[in-house]
Amino acid sequence: MSDHKVFINQVALKDGKILNPGKVGATVTDDQAKEATYQTMLNVIAVLKEACGGDLNKVKQCVQLTGYFNTTPEYTQHAALMNSASNLTALVFGEKGKHARATIGAVSLPINSAVEIQAVFEIE
Repeated sequence: MSDHKVFINQVALKDGKILNPGKVGATVTDDQAKEATYQTMLNVIAVLKEACGGDLNKVKQCVQLTGYFNTTPEYTQHAALMNSASNLTALVFGEKGKHARATIGAVSLPINSAVEIQAVFEIE
């Protein structure tokens, strides 16, 4: 946290294991990657809730989401995968969920996750 900003990085962990591990465009389908992206955003929100002392009403704004995707070199649908995270953010936070966004393809990600999300939130 810095100047009322919280910086969070999460991968697609669910029940202690990576959800749909692997490379999008090879061993992971778009639907599996969207599911992993949604799970990753749930993890971001869980960490954010902890940073807010359990009260998500303290969130003033989602500033930025950056999605990193473990993909084959020719894969180009990164933005469509990231929509599941952006849509969840809008659903949970309403107007406060509007954010800048970037999506990036990567040759690999930690612990073979198909996705990693970096999030910046402003809180009270």
